[in-house]
Amino acid sequence: MHVKAFSSSCPGRENEDFSAWDDQVVVLLDGAGMPSTMNPPCVHGVAWFARTLGTALHAQASLGASLRNALASAIEQTAETHRDTCAVDDPLSPSATLAALRARGDAVEWLVLGDCTLILERGHTVEAISDDRLAYVAQRERSAMAAAVLGSTERLQLHAQLVRAERALRNRSGGYWVAAAEPQAAKEALHGSCSRRDVTRAALMTDGAARLVTPFALTDWKGCLGILEKQGPERLVKRVRDAERSDTSLTRWPRSKPHDDATVLYIRP
Repeated sequence: MHVKAFSSSCPGRENEDFSAWDDQVVVLLDGAGMPSTMNPPCVHGVAWFARTLGTALHAQASLGASLRNALASAIEQTAETHRDTCAVDDPLSPSATLAALRARGDAVEWLVLGDCTLILERGHTVEAISDDRLAYVAQRERSAMAAAVLGSTERLQLHAQLVRAERALRNRSGGYWVAAAEPQAAKEALHGSCSRRDVTRAALMTDGAARLVTPFALTDWKGCLGILEKQGPERLVKRVRDAERSDTSLTRWPRSKPHDDATVLYIRP
């Protein structure tokens, strides 16, 4: 597979996205950040977690196991790496959403867990695959934070309350599933496969990059592939940043934070 990639951190913060690829396996992780007012029960941090888990997932997927089994093994391996120093089972411990694509022989296989997006073009059909279960939990806390004044102490406090409410439902039936310390989450990932001959283009995007389509609606998923083909991943992310800067009040496009890490991988199988 041929891959073009670009990643931009949230201004003023460490980049908590991670990606890795070779000619067969492409993986993308979006580490779940937290408000600066909260102290996670892990001494390593979210960026370390995404990097460690992503490296393990890429290695496991390259060995040939199913992508779900590769993810389960990577989650278990990563948890054991810091179980002696960190409270890995605490709901506030680091986690990540992810997407993976693997081309083996005549098949293309994919896996999505959480709100990363896979764009898959087959002939004239473009499909976007993402797991949006997180968006449906903690609605009361989400609405309260959205109503608070941007940059206010109240909004910071309400953001922390939202995170706690969301994390209480993490990796639970009726809640949502992400990669943290529970290998069972791998069984909840969306997954599928298709003929490699049918796939013309693909892309993996963190939700910070997918903002160009949702919620900004400045193009559609096919349009994203067109931007990536003609102008490249860096230009797509620049368009996201331009849109964010045009809406600093978060009124045109309501969202939890003005900016987010944004990573795109454009793939030609």
